[in-house]
Parts: sequence; C-alpha cells; structure tokens
Amino acid sequence: MAELTRALADAAAMAGRAPSVHNTQPWRWTVLPDRLELTLDTHRQLAAVDPQGRLAIVSCGAALHHARVALAAEGWEAVIHRLPDPARPDLLAVVLPGEARTPDPAAMRLVQSMWVRHTDRRPLGAEPLSAAAVSVLAEAARAEGVHLHVLDPGQVYDLAAAANRAAAVEAADERAQAELAYWTSRGDGLGVPASAVPAVPPATTVPARDFGRPGTLPVGEGHDRAAVYGVLYGPGDDRADWLRAGEALSAAWLTATVNGVALLPLSAVIEVDVTRSALRRLISGFGWPYLVLRLGIADPEHAGPAVTPRLAPRATVDTSRAQ
Repeated sequence: MAELTRALADAAAMAGRAPSVHNTQPWRWTVLPDRLELTLDTHRQLAAVDPQGRLAIVSCGAALHHARVALAAEGWEAVIHRLPDPARPDLLAVVLPGEARTPDPAAMRLVQSMWVRHTDRRPLGAEPLSAAAVSVLAEAARAEGVHLHVLDPGQVYDLAAAANRAAAVEAADERAQAELAYWTSRGDGLGVPASAVPAVPPATTVPARDFGRPGTLPVGEGHDRAAVYGVLYGPGDDRADWLRAGEALSAAWLTATVNGVALLPLSAVIEVDVTRSALRRLISGFGWPYLVLRLGIADPEHAGPAVTPRLAPRATVDTSRAQ
C-alpha cells in the first residue's frame, strides 16, 4: 500500500475513536488510492428516536473531524467535499489529501487525546470551570462553523425542565425503550456498556439519560452545581449542518480533553420535537440546536470510566479498493 493510501487508511481507522450517539458508530469509510469516502451506515441509525438521522450524521461529522486531524498529524492537508453527490445522499463527505507538509503539533496533541477521550456521566467535582476554558472550547466549535451558547442559571433550570419532559416522552415510547435496551445490552464493541452507566442515578440539576437499568460505574456524593451548560447551534437544520455540528463536537471535545475539561453531550432533548423547540427558544431563535453540552472538572476523588470499546477497524473501514 502506497504511503498516501496507508495514511488515508490509518486516518479512517483513527476516526473509529470518535463519539457517537449510544456508541452506534454509524459510519462507513471506503479507502481509495487517492481519497476517502465517508458514508452513513443506516443499519446503525436509531430508527425510533433519530428517524431523520440527525444524531447519526452528527456522529459521522465527529468521525470526519477525527480523520481530518489524524491526517494533519501525519503531515497531510485535507480538502473536504461535504455531501458531494445529490444522487448518493448517504455519501456524507469525500476527503482528498492535498500537499504533504510538516506534521501539525496541535493536531498531534489532539490525536493523542483521541485515545483517552471518554464519556463521563458522573457528577462533576466542585471546582468551577473558568470562563477562559469555556472560551477555548467555544472557539474550537466556532472554527467549524458552529456556535456554543452558554446558558445562564435561569436557563439551566429551563433546560432541566426540558430534559425531564424529554425523559417522560421517551419513557412512554415502547419503541424508544426497546431501542435503548438493545444498545445497552451488546458486548461486541457497539453500544453503551454497563461500565459507562452510573450504578445509581447521579445528583444533577439537569437529569442525564435514564438507561432503564443500573450500570457498574461508581458515583460519588457530589453534585453538578459547578457545571456549565451550553447549546451547540448553527444557522441551518439539514444534513450539511448536522455534519458540521459533529465536526464541531469533535473539535470541542478533543480540545476539552487536552485541557482537562470533562464534556458530556446530552442528546435526549434533541430527540423530542417539543423539547428541541424549547431549546431553540433558549437561544432566542438565532439558530437550530444540535446538542447540549455539560462542561466542568471531573471529580478528582473517583476514577472515571474506561474508554468505551469500539468496533475493529475492519468493520467500518473498507480497504478492498485501495490498490
């Protein structure tokens, strides 16, 4: 395999470390001699709570950003063509390598963080997060064309009300509950393992998702009073916007990991139409909400969860046409 093709294959494999809703990993990479193709794998889309594929495409956008960063860390400029073929709506992006250049040290640090980035659903520690730290994450998202609106204390209570309503709506939806049970009972590198689910409901102002069964993640006595909540939002609400939202999520999360900030995405309020509309009112209708982020400093008294298992690269990366 030529050097360039190998770099593309390695970038696609590293993209498998990206976050995805319920760890569904709904992406498929095809490695060609001169480019990468990213397609949506609809078999791993959440049919009940994500019928439009919004969260699946956000997840694919996160994988796209991971691949871009991995290429930059190896010294390859990446030219991205998003949604290049209307006749192939599930072809989300084509990645064309540009000129070889000096490996980017900042990208190298982000790649290192991909190995340790994880979802921590425990309450946060009591240490407040500085405004400067939040600003760094907002800038990382803004560089991808997406904004982070930080909620004031009153808006956090509005968010909590919306999260409670979303939980009630989904608890009453048999299809949603069956889907959740399916994605929390797998052991094949997909889904949310028990080790990532709190053993008891954590004390938080904004309720996290109820997975319907206790996990094995120990939870301390802390609360999330020091948490900062924000809404990732952008100007539109179509596939191109969702893809960019995922790229922004990846950029913010990897930056958070490098800077010692715990980031927890909350998607349930996006999955229910009425609560998603409530979120849009919280940002004064300036754009469309894509995800809620909880930001803070992890509780230093307790070890966090391990990195969630992933599929082997051969399950998501097709190299059969690389020669």
